[in-house]
Amino acid sequence: MPNYDYQCKECGHIFEVFQKMSDPKLEDCPQENCSGKIKRLLGTGAGVIFKGSGFYQTDYRSESYKKGQSKEKDSAPKTDSNKGSSD
Repeated sequence: MPNYDYQCKECGHIFEVFQKMSDPKLEDCPQENCSGKIKRLLGTGAGVIFKGSGFYQTDYRSESYKKGQSKEKDSAPKTDSNKGSSD
C-alpha cells in the first residue's frame, strides 16, 4: 500500500496518508478549525525494491539452454594470447 501526500487548499497543511490504491481520495482537512478541501499531491513514490537473487535475463534460462551454452564455450577454438608479441 502506498503513501499519499495531501495538501489543504485553505490552510496549506501538508500531510501523508498510508492507504490502499482502491481507497477513495480524502476530501476534508484533518486540522482542527479548518474545513478546507484537500487535494492529493503528485509524488515520486517509493522505488521498486527487488529482494533475492536473479534479476538478469540469463538467471532465468532453462537448464538445457545453460548446458548448450557451456558446450559452445568448451568447443570454441582457443587462441594463444602470446601470439603476435615481439621480443
